[in-house]
Amino acid sequence: MTSSVEPGSVEPNSAEPSSAVPKARFYESQGLRLHYADWGNATAPPLVLLHGGRDHCRSWDWIARALQPHFHVMAADLRGHGDSDWAKGSSYSLSDHVYDLTRMVSACDIDRMTLIGHSYGGMIAMAYAGTYPDKVSRLAIVDGAFLPRPPAAAIDQQMQRWIGDLDKLSASKARRYRTVEEAAERMSAKNKRLTSEQAHHLARYAVRENADGSFSWKYDPIQRVSAPYRLSGDDYVALWSRITCPTLFLCGSESFVPDPKRAGIFPHFKQAEQQIIAGAAHWVQHDKLDEVLAALRSFLGISR
Repeated sequence: MTSSVEPGSVEPNSAEPSSAVPKARFYESQGLRLHYADWGNATAPPLVLLHGGRDHCRSWDWIARALQPHFHVMAADLRGHGDSDWAKGSSYSLSDHVYDLTRMVSACDIDRMTLIGHSYGGMIAMAYAGTYPDKVSRLAIVDGAFLPRPPAAAIDQQMQRWIGDLDKLSASKARRYRTVEEAAERMSAKNKRLTSEQAHHLARYAVRENADGSFSWKYDPIQRVSAPYRLSGDDYVALWSRITCPTLFLCGSESFVPDPKRAGIFPHFKQAEQQIIAGAAHWVQHDKLDEVLAALRSFLGISR
C-alpha cells in the first residue's frame, strides 16, 4: 500500500520558508482516508508524531521543523481530527488508533521508527510500542502517561450516561466562528499561555470553512463523549511492560496530568527517564518549546 499526495492541499505560510512546508499525504484504514504531514528528508530515519485529543498534526510544526534535518518527520492526523476522515459510528477507541498507526507504518514502509506522542497521542504511542516493541527505536511521551481511573459507576449506569450524552450531542449544533481570528481567540481563552502567533497558527489548521463563510473545528465532536468500553488499567500495564526501547517522559510542572514517577507507573517501563519542564502546563511543547527541543535533542542524540 502506498501513500498519496495532493499537490497544493497544504497552504504555505508566507512567513515560513518553502522548504519548511510539509506535503499532505493520505492512506486508508478501515475504510477511512487518513492524513499525515510529510516533512521530507526521506533518506533519514523515520520519526512519527502523534497529537492529542481534539488537536491536529500541524500543532507539531515547531518541533517538526527543528527535527526535520535529522529525521524523516511525519505528523499524523488521528482519525476524526485535522484533515483525516471522521469515523462512522464513533469508532475512536485506543485500539482503533493503534490499528490506524499500523496502516500508516505499512503505507510508509517503515521498519523501525522514533515515536513521539502528546497527551492521548502519547497513550496511543505507548500502546503501539507495547504491541510492536521491535518497531520503535525510541519513544518520547509529552505529558501523556497515566492510568485511567476505574469506572465509578456500574456498567448499566455507564451505558445510560453514554447514550444520554450521545443523544444530547446529536441534538446540538456545532459552534461556528466568523473568522479564523475568532477561533484563535477561543483557543487563547482556553490556554492563556499561548502567544497570539501560536494561537493563530494552531487555529488556522484547526478549522474548516463552512458554506456560509463561517468556520468550525475540524475534529469530530463525538469524541467529547467517553465510551463505556475501554482498556483496563491491567491492560495498559501489560502493554507498557513490553516496551523495550529507551523512553523519555517530558512533563509540565504545572500540568493536571501527574508525572509518571508521582503516579507510580514509572516501574512498568524498562528503560525510562523523566524530565519535568518548569513553568509548563499540559501543552509542554507550546509553553516551553526551547526546553522541550533541548530535551528531545539530548534524548535522540542529535546536535543543533
